[in-house]
Amino acid sequence: MLIRLLRTHLTPYKNAIGLLVLLQFLQTCATLYLPTLNAAIIDNGVVKGDTGYILGYGAMMIAITVVQVVCNIGAVFYSARTAAALGRDVRAAVFDRVQSFSAREVGQFGAPSLITRTTNDVQQVQMLVLMSFTLMVSAPIMCVGGIVMALSLDVQLSWVLVAVVPLLGIAVSLIVRRLRPLFRLMQERLDTVNRVLREQITGNRVIRAFVRDAYEKERFKGANAELTEVSLGTGRLLALMFPIVMTVVNLSSIAVVWFGAHRIDGGGMEIGALTAFLAYLMQIVMSVMMATFMFMMVPRAEVCAERIEEVLDTSSSVVPPREPVRELRRQGHLEIRCAGFCYPGAEEPVLRDVQVVARPGETTAVIGSTGSGKSTLLNLVPRLIDATSGQVLVDGIDVRELDPGTLARAVGLVPQKPYLFSGTVATNLRYGNPDATDEELLKALEVAQALEFVERLEGGLDAPISQGGTNVSGGQRQRLAIARTLVQRPGIYLFDDSFSALDYATDAALRAALARETAEATVLIVAQRVSTIRDADRIVVLDEGRVVGSGRHHELMDGNETYREIVLSQLTEAEAA
Repeated sequence: MLIRLLRTHLTPYKNAIGLLVLLQFLQTCATLYLPTLNAAIIDNGVVKGDTGYILGYGAMMIAITVVQVVCNIGAVFYSARTAAALGRDVRAAVFDRVQSFSAREVGQFGAPSLITRTTNDVQQVQMLVLMSFTLMVSAPIMCVGGIVMALSLDVQLSWVLVAVVPLLGIAVSLIVRRLRPLFRLMQERLDTVNRVLREQITGNRVIRAFVRDAYEKERFKGANAELTEVSLGTGRLLALMFPIVMTVVNLSSIAVVWFGAHRIDGGGMEIGALTAFLAYLMQIVMSVMMATFMFMMVPRAEVCAERIEEVLDTSSSVVPPREPVRELRRQGHLEIRCAGFCYPGAEEPVLRDVQVVARPGETTAVIGSTGSGKSTLLNLVPRLIDATSGQVLVDGIDVRELDPGTLARAVGLVPQKPYLFSGTVATNLRYGNPDATDEELLKALEVAQALEFVERLEGGLDAPISQGGTNVSGGQRQRLAIARTLVQRPGIYLFDDSFSALDYATDAALRAALARETAEATVLIVAQRVSTIRDADRIVVLDEGRVVGSGRHHELMDGNETYREIVLSQLTEAEAA
């Protein structure tokens, strides 16, 4: 997964990668050449007392060091730019894919996990790429080059290298094998911490209202402790890495000095050659240490890449049409024909063979007990989810054949839980129609019975709105959400229990104003409150996902037991009549 992800998203930067590899190669070659020059200075300059030789070769070493530094700076520069570009592209790809998801896929992954995958997981892959370009590219060159240069100095001492390199490789591989499952568990535990924290921040009012602070603290403490436990286990394994490597390095250095001294004493080796051999040994071991450092990061990056690819490989169940219809013939005719919907893995469908017709100039209401499928039915129209059977037709065209932009302009939805974005009142109202004038915004606020409280806000239309609309009340959020849809001026209005937080007086005034404003449009209302929908032109009664009745209020009161039970649970017999 990691290789596939990198191959896909690094291909556009192959020129920059080629240049930084060349720079790394040049700086590594310069690094490898310096100990040979140092050995020559010791053997031919210091031992023989030749000052000119020392100055000449010293100047050469300075020049090579300058080349090394310049190449290293260039390599790091291009490495950082390429890694940052990769992170940007992967985040954008994950974000675009998540934006294409329907409610089904978002629920499948969960919002906390999607946030972690878009931020932390991408950051881990980006960090691996950065360290690979700055360390890993030069490590094999330095290792192979160091071995070649060491062999050119003294073959008999090379048995130390034969023992050291495989020993280090075995030790590192054993630790890395145990790290990979721990890193996957760590990312999952991080998801859990994010989920708990998100719930506690979002549900802060509920926690305070039920005095559950202590319980929620313990819940976060448990999730945090589980993450800490895995992190400590990973840290213990990582802590073994460097002591093992340094132990091998120090023992090998002792072996080189010991046997090298005997070689010098026997006249088979020069002092400068021993110094250079030690330097090459350190370079070889340092390259192994750099590779070790990378191996520490690879398991976690692999896990993160798998999680990212899971998102990128998931296709939305709501697929845009290949040849979309971009124009609608009429304005606002809605038909739900034999529609059914079943969630993946569910034993029973939520909706079964539902038939609803909503015409322009009419108000159609849907009512039913909790869990009867009312909101699911409404979500089929704007394609938040797709019907698993049957059709949803707008102006005679299946919504699955309509261009998403055309469908969005034709259908305006006020969801059951209205959400406001951080910004101002005006930016939220213009969400569906960026070109709306201030007069149009004020008109929509007036119809939605929100003008009075908006005018009281400091700044009016420019009054700040916090994320989620938490700085206004539930009823005010609902009215602003209704005004936002009115600004859009669609042909079909969908109200998903959008009046539940309003008092009866405001509810009545809002419905009266809406009736005038949407007189030529199609209105489909889902409601729990009978008073909201009793004057509708048609009331559809849902029970366990089936339509069990349809008609006007007085007709259903006389002939539909399910509707009668719902009404009498809220009103008296006299009020219902």
